[in-house]
Amino acid sequence: MKKNCKRMRALITKFVAVSFIFASSIPLFSCAKKLETQTLTLTRSDGSTARVKAEMARTDEERANGFMRRKKIPDGTGMLFLFSSDQMLSFWMKDTPHALSIAYIDANGIIRNIFDMTPYSTAPIHSTVHVRYALEVPQGWFKKVNVNVGDALALTFDTKAE
Repeated sequence: MKKNCKRMRALITKFVAVSFIFASSIPLFSCAKKLETQTLTLTRSDGSTARVKAEMARTDEERANGFMRRKKIPDGTGMLFLFSSDQMLSFWMKDTPHALSIAYIDANGIIRNIFDMTPYSTAPIHSTVHVRYALEVPQGWFKKVNVNVGDALALTFDTKAE
């Protein structure tokens, strides 16, 4: 009987180990498609420029997920949320562990607001005017590269939202 128990334990251990290896190779939590990226150019009031490599969130699903659950967002990267019409926008940081700054941008590419956002906060951050785009970057990036309200996003990318 002890021999059978040892054999059974060994089989169960192998089964669990093989199951774990198999299960960990299946991307269960990465079902979302990878977003298209673009290098965006921001032009400061003095004519100089700054660039940011941004993921393009064009669909309702992409915009709803944004940077949620992302622990690391490298400096010099961001996410541009594209909308099909001008509107008052509101964003929050639910399930977002990384501190972000957001720029609300009008249909002409002019930055109308910049706000810092607190990780995990469900407090809404509203645009103060109707805008077409929102650009999220790691918190402090706009200040670091001296991009301010009134500066412009070059609209050299496909501006279509779905």
